[in-house]
Formats: sequence, C-alpha cells, structure tokens
Amino acid sequence: MSKKIIIAGGGHGGITCGAILAKNGYDVTIYERNQADKMGHDWTDIFDPKAFKAVGMEMPPREMYEFKNNMTFFGPGMTTRLTQDVPEDELEIQMERKDIYKCLTDYALESGVKFNYGVTVEGPIMLGNRVVGIKTDSGEVYADLVIDACGLNSPVRMNLPEHLGIQKEAQEFERFYVYRAFYEKDMSVEVTDKYRVLMFYKGKLGISWVADDGEYTDVLIGRFNPLDMDEVERTVESLRAEFPDLGEKRLRGGQFVQIPVRQPLGVLVADGYAAIGDSAFMTVPIIGSGIANSMKASAILADAIMSDKTDSYSAKILWKYQRGFYSEFGNGLAPLASIKLLLTRLKPDELDYIFATGILNALDMTITADSISLYAMVKDMLIPKYLKEKIKGLAGNPVILKKVLRLVKDIAAITAVTAAMPLQYDVKAVNKWVKAYNACFKA
Repeated sequence: MSKKIIIAGGGHGGITCGAILAKNGYDVTIYERNQADKMGHDWTDIFDPKAFKAVGMEMPPREMYEFKNNMTFFGPGMTTRLTQDVPEDELEIQMERKDIYKCLTDYALESGVKFNYGVTVEGPIMLGNRVVGIKTDSGEVYADLVIDACGLNSPVRMNLPEHLGIQKEAQEFERFYVYRAFYEKDMSVEVTDKYRVLMFYKGKLGISWVADDGEYTDVLIGRFNPLDMDEVERTVESLRAEFPDLGEKRLRGGQFVQIPVRQPLGVLVADGYAAIGDSAFMTVPIIGSGIANSMKASAILADAIMSDKTDSYSAKILWKYQRGFYSEFGNGLAPLASIKLLLTRLKPDELDYIFATGILNALDMTITADSISLYAMVKDMLIPKYLKEKIKGLAGNPVILKKVLRLVKDIAAITAVTAAMPLQYDVKAVNKWVKAYNACFKA
C-alpha cells in the first residue's frame, strides 16, 4: 500500500489521524513550522479525556492531569452567578498543552509517523480541481492526500479555489482574540469559586476568567476585537480588585492568540484534501475548546481514508468523513454558534437580566462534551414546554424576548439545514447546501 499522506501543520487532530494511518501501513509525514519543543502555547487546556480512547491511546500518567473544577459564571454587573454541577463521571481534565503534545507526538512516532519540523507551509499545490501536495519554504512536496491541520489561518485552506465551496476565512464574531497568563497567587486569600468566568466584564464584548489553579492564578482575557497590552494591564488590575487572590507577579505565559469560535467549516473535503481541527473550525463556538473534537474527528477521518478501496481519496470518498463528523459532532456544534451570535446582540444589562431572572440557570451552563451539555440545552429549546417556561421568564422584557425568539428561529433553521446535508458528494449539490448553511450565521 504505502500511500503517501501529508499532514500540513501539527494540530492535535492531524497528529492523531496520522498515528492511526501510520499504524495501518500508510506513509505519513507531518510538516510543522515550530520545533518539537516549541509546539503548543504555554498554558493548560481543558478537554474530554475520552478523546484518548477514541484514537486508541491510553490515558496519560495520572500526574500529568487533574480533573477540572466546576465553572462559576458571573453576569456583567458581577451581582449574579451560576455554578455548574457536572457529574463526576463527566468531568473534563486539565493538562499542560506541552504535555498533551508530548503524549500525542510520542504516540505518533511510535506508530511510524515522520515529523519534519521547522518547515512553513505556504499553500496547496493544485492539479486541476485536485490538491496534490503543499508548497513550503523548503520547496514543494507531493502526496496522495493532504490533511490540513494548519489552524485558524491555514494557508492551505485559504488558497483553495473558490469553486470548491470551502470557506476561506473566519468572518466577524467568528474568531476570539485571547490573552492568557499565569500569575502568582495570594495564598492568604480564601477562594470559594475556583474557576470564575466573567461575561462581558466591564461592558466589553467577550469573556474573561480568573481560575485558582492551586499554586498560581490563571487569567484569560478574550475579546471579539483585537486587544493590546495596555488594555490587558488595565483589565488585570481591575480583576485583581475583584479577586484579591490574583497576585501582582506574572509567572509565565502572556501570549496573544486567536481562537476560532464559530460553526464548523461547511465543507471539509475536496479531491485529495481534508481539513481537521482549527483548520475546520472544530472548537465549541462559545468556549473555544477544540482538542477533544479534533481528536475524535481524526478517528472518523482515518476510517474514511482506510475504507477507500480505490486509493483515490476523492471528495466523493472523503464525504464519509464529512457526514460522520456532522452526525457525531457538527450537527450539535453548529446551533451553538447561534447562541454565540445572540450573545453578541445582547447589551450587558440584558445579559444581567437573563442571569438574574433565571432565564439562564445553572443547568443550562453545565457545559461538558457529553449528555449534560450546551447541545442538550439547544435541543431542549425546540421543545414547546421548555420554550414556554423560558418565554414566561422573558415576558418582562420584550426587547430580550424578541432577540431570544430570533435565536429559536435561527436554531430551527440550522437544525433543518444540517439535516438536509447531501448524502453523496456532488459539487453542485454541495455548493448549494453550503450556501444555505453559511447563510444561517449572519451577524
């Protein structure tokens, strides 16, 4: 067999897909711009541990991770709070990103994947409508299939021909500008809410958090618009006044990063091409977490590739991956993007009203990747009894009621559209479908 697979970029899903394929006899090479010891941001990540099992991996050593605390969400006025109550068997884990990469790359190397570090991917090589390789700063590389794991601003995806129907760039309110750092912790201050998430803090359209991680305090500041160090320092100072356990000294981190917070890419495949992870916008649209989704998707993609008896890796063959991903995750992630858009339409005082009146409650905010989730809440929103209860709570504010009713209409529309995804790949049918899909998410 020895079919040649290129993975462009060292995203989590790309690495695990490569490991599965290499174990099954494929010739897999990953081209990554960073060196091995520079992969991953200097921070921790929270994700569903079942992702390891999905790709055939053992759980990491217990000392490498801890179970995440329940999050407490604060409204903009800091007067209302909602605390999750996640069942113990559904708790996510928290790991250093560099440790996650170490586990994944070791697994890939043991499986037979080759890594080419220090290589910048510049774009795809096209032969007609087919992707046949990648352009890099070290020259052109050809393969039977290119898996795009280059991330949010992937030069592969962004340089594909328009007629393939693959959206090139994230639009307004579809990317989050994030600053994150770890500060010393004032051990004399007693902390009750360990993981504090602040919605529209100081009236800014975005989310921030201040998390007690035992030996230090984890701070994230996220906006839908770019932010600079001056704004970061002002915000940190304000957060310190709210939460005195946040110390003065920054211990590590301090990166500015962009994260996709939007619906999954409408079309994931083309002839000789498949997108995964941040390249395919696989994060949860509200909270930006995508590691588990990417790893689980990698198993679906690997299965589609290995089931190709023609070794053509055409869009028609790879459509099995598209259908599988949406059936497993995408159909649930897409409506969450509608909730995110509702948040962008709300004013801070309106969000406070929603918190204070119980229109959003602790159960609604219990976010995991399993049975108790935002997706469960989305599905419930289409149930008349649930909707009736929420509208009753909204009766005192017609402006918010109108915005929420638009949300319900949007969710119904995207649910219908995703259900109508073509069963088989046909360029005209797929392009018609993806136009309807993208139209559901106009800001």
